[in-house]
This record gives sequence, C-alpha cells and structure tokens, in this order.
Amino acid sequence: MIDKELQEKLIRTASEARFKARVYTGFHVGAALLTKSGEIITGCNVELHTTLSSICAERTALVKAVSMGYQDFEAIAVVTDSRKAESPCSFCRQYLIDFDPDIQVIMSNEDMSDVVVMTVSELVPMAFVGREKK
Repeated sequence: MIDKELQEKLIRTASEARFKARVYTGFHVGAALLTKSGEIITGCNVELHTTLSSICAERTALVKAVSMGYQDFEAIAVVTDSRKAESPCSFCRQYLIDFDPDIQVIMSNEDMSDVVVMTVSELVPMAFVGREKK
C-alpha cells in the first residue's frame, strides 16, 4: 500500500491528465500510473468516432509506460468528471491484471470527496490470469 501523500499526488496528477483527453462524449478521464521504480506515467482517454477503437486513460498510461521501458507497476489512480469515483472498464481491468493482480487501483472524483482504493484482483475476482504453471 502506498501512503496517503503519494495517493493524493497520483489523484492530482490523474486529474490534470483528464484535460488532455480527446473526447466526443464529454467524459474526461485521467490516469496516473506509478511504476515500482517510482516514476509516474500519465494517460487520458482518446475517443474516436468509432467507439470500439477508442482507448481508455488506464490503457493509454500502461501502453505509454511499456513503450518507455517500464513493466512493473505498483498503483494507478483514475479520475473522472463524475461526482463519484468510477472504476476502470473490464478491458482496463484485464490489462491491469495481466501486469500484476496486486496493483493498487485508486478511483476518485476530481475533488477527492469520493476515493475508493482496491487491488485490481479485488475488482476482478476469479480473473483470467493465464495458464497456471505446474
């Protein structure tokens, strides 16, 4: 578990990343991904006219981090325009599970009046994690 100060820093960073989003729906999402080495990688949602080709903030941050050489993550903060904390979508949950089922997911609204913290494995009980090693 990360401390409260770092948690708040991730939320603020994710909140700022929302404003870089490309949206048609008007729903801005920002993410701040914490690597195990302490780097913070941001992401925002990028919407296209073909909704299925759009990408969420969480996956943007993960793909960006991997392209920068990072593969080990400790936490991710997700901030939306909603009045309450929102969880990552199923695609994003599966992406996170694939990297590490113990990644801490910090979900918050922009003013931090509603913050929910869970591991990704708590968000996705009985998640598909691939073939078990013998």
